[in-house]
Amino acid sequence: MGGRAILAVDPLGLSRLAAGRAIALVSGTNGKTTTTSLLRAALSGSGPVATNLLGANLPPGLAAALAEMPDAPFAALEVDEAWLGKVVDATSPRAVALLNLSRDQLDRNNEVRMLASAWRRTFDRTSRQEAVTVVANADDPMVVWGAGLAEDVRWIGAGLPWTDDAAGCPACGGRIQFSEGGDWACGNCDFRRPPLDAWLESGAIVRADGSRTDLRVSLPGRANLANAAMALSVAEVLGCDESSAAAGLSEVKEVVGRYASVSVGSIAARLLLAKNPAGWLEVFDILRPPPVPAVVAINARIADGRDPSWLWDVPFERFAGRLVIATGERSRDLAVRLRYAGVEHRREDDLLKAVVLAAEAGCSDVDVVANYTSFQQMRALLA
Repeated sequence: MGGRAILAVDPLGLSRLAAGRAIALVSGTNGKTTTTSLLRAALSGSGPVATNLLGANLPPGLAAALAEMPDAPFAALEVDEAWLGKVVDATSPRAVALLNLSRDQLDRNNEVRMLASAWRRTFDRTSRQEAVTVVANADDPMVVWGAGLAEDVRWIGAGLPWTDDAAGCPACGGRIQFSEGGDWACGNCDFRRPPLDAWLESGAIVRADGSRTDLRVSLPGRANLANAAMALSVAEVLGCDESSAAAGLSEVKEVVGRYASVSVGSIAARLLLAKNPAGWLEVFDILRPPPVPAVVAINARIADGRDPSWLWDVPFERFAGRLVIATGERSRDLAVRLRYAGVEHRREDDLLKAVVLAAEAGCSDVDVVANYTSFQQMRALLA
């Protein structure tokens, strides 16, 4: 509300609040909040950092975050991918991190290729106006297309397990062919993965000049190593000491409740967020193995996207061998999907009862996976 008030009184308030700071923006479909949290930690050794860690990533949220710390020399700001162009124009960032693009909330957002084209126009415009370094995931063809006209790009091999939304070439409409190791190229034109400036290798970021920095990340999974690599690369653009920035990454143990373990009586529930098929693919890799049960909570509010048909793109067959409790406001949609996946499941409307019901399967550890608003509900209840 503070940010709304600022912009109502002064439509140029975001630009005024951003002036004189070293600002880094983080955008993409998945990983924005985590990468922003890691970036804040990496920058913190160099000075105070203004940030919007609670995920308010539209202009009012950005204005509120900057107003809260008016003297902070750095700002690490998560930005909704559809608003990136306007925020770049308003804040004149020194660095922009582009993580990935995949289908998400299609009742609100444009198709992936339209977002990539909007990014491309943004960086074509900024390349003629001011200096901004783009740190981009070279393994995502949509990101490469979006960043392709920027004057200064650092291409990072951060990985892209979910390739279904990047199969069509944005340059000519041909077919993108993916190879092992992350390389890709269009079969019809010369659009291909650019030469890498840095890449992930065995838990470290390796640079083209041969230097290497171990990523001591406390958060689980391949995706968080990729997020850390992007955060460290942005911190380097802002002139931070490499060793200090790398040490800061290890201090992040959870991100606004994500990956945290909470107790429900004698039950240890670990909270995970997954809000679209690409995010689910990463979550499957960090779930504890069967027979540890899982609770899956699904809502379909405005912040989630009103249409839950994306559930049919998630490979829920990978839940085989464990009990799944379907909960949330759209638990019936989820239960139907689990039935067709051949997964043993039960349905429970009450979120807390769902956790208890999962534990009755004989295991005191439970993984709780929720999409955005159901995650917030679950976090508030379990807290």
